Amino acid sequence: MTNQAREDRDRAADGRAQNQRPRDRYGRPLPYGAVGVPRIPDDAVFTPAEGLAEAQRLLEQGYAFHAHEVLEAVWKSAEGPERELWRGLAQVAVGFTHAQRGNAVGAARLLRRGADRVAGYGADAPHGVDAPGVAAYARAAAERVESGEADRIDPAGLRLTRGSAV
Repeated sequence: MTNQAREDRDRAADGRAQNQRPRDRYGRPLPYGAVGVPRIPDDAVFTPAEGLAEAQRLLEQGYAFHAHEVLEAVWKSAEGPERELWRGLAQVAVGFTHAQRGNAVGAARLLRRGADRVAGYGADAPHGVDAPGVAAYARAAAERVESGEADRIDPAGLRLTRGSAV
């Protein structure tokens, strides 16, 4: 890569690379100037309750990639053993993203990896997360993807929390 190409990359104020291109509903980059789906800012901060509510809203609308970005923001700010719960939730959401994009292998792997990580928190997962339900839903989705039924999985059916309230 030439120095010029490096200088032309989108950069955060601290110099870190960041992609500011607009994205489609599945998170795929669009050309600069195209109209895309509103993005979750790279520096977004969500409390666990805010993150769960926003991610659930996005999943229900079929925006798994954007839900993943919200859950990833919570993961990056979480501390201690709870961090892995958020990492697993983000992996489940990005697993649905891969399925939506037609990447069956990546979808099944991430759905299972996220399910395994979340399942370890059991029925008493923090913040009302329905860890057993999320894990079961993600594993069932992975099985459908592997059996060639990726069109039968639906991120809108995933419920992140126990009960109806987020």
